Amino acid sequence: MNITGNIKKAAQILNDADAVLITAGAGIGVDSGLPDFRGNEGFWKAYPPISKLGISFSEMANPYWFERKPRLAWAFYGHRLNLYRRTIPHSGFYQLLEISRNKPGGYFVFTSNVDGQFQKAGYDDDRIEECHGTIHWFQCTQVCTHTIWDASDIQVKVDEEKFEALDPLPECVNCGSLARPNILMFGDWSWIGSRTDDQSRRLASWLSDIKLMNYKLAIVEMGAGQALPTVRWKSESAAMTYNGTLIRINPRDHAVPEGHISIPMGTAEAVDKIYKCI
Repeated sequence: MNITGNIKKAAQILNDADAVLITAGAGIGVDSGLPDFRGNEGFWKAYPPISKLGISFSEMANPYWFERKPRLAWAFYGHRLNLYRRTIPHSGFYQLLEISRNKPGGYFVFTSNVDGQFQKAGYDDDRIEECHGTIHWFQCTQVCTHTIWDASDIQVKVDEEKFEALDPLPECVNCGSLARPNILMFGDWSWIGSRTDDQSRRLASWLSDIKLMNYKLAIVEMGAGQALPTVRWKSESAAMTYNGTLIRINPRDHAVPEGHISIPMGTAEAVDKIYKCI
């Protein structure tokens, strides 16, 4: 594989594109200093107290804990909320926004991440679909209504030694029951997906407009692995349906369908090299 050649091809495709679909999995955040939850080893390295309990990421990211051990549940999600609030998006977020924002058809983001890093980097909230929801909005654990609310002003304090959330735990704004993040968890039948549904409709409308205008579409996929392939499916489906060219940036799972571009690098390094070529 000629990586330098692929970077130049990617730069040319983005330069010529009329619109850019940005798709992103968890790997995009690693260069910003966010933990890599790939495999139990990565997860337990980030959360040693959970490793002592022998709980995997898929077991921990389950609404069950809000009923069984709410302080543990909110220690996990409260720690993540505080981490995401502190994290500064890496340069690749800003460089890609600069490349994409002035295209005739603009851009749209599709991400499985719940961390809000695209919004923090200046991407338009109306141009983002968060398919698994977001940690920055809360909902009722009892689903007393289908209301969700912006949690920007809510603080969650965590005793990191005991790995327990401290009082007061977040409460539902309507009924006072325990609140939870508006995130689609594993085995989750209580997630309120109305916000994501609205985002999905906006993305579908944008893609229809791209097709109607016969715009050249570039798809930039970053940090999306095969373990949970939702983002990869979205990228490949969009490439096929809207005659787009996929640029897949991933240091490990970088194979692409024929005719598309693979860049086996971390996100920040790859986007920087493409940006400098443009």
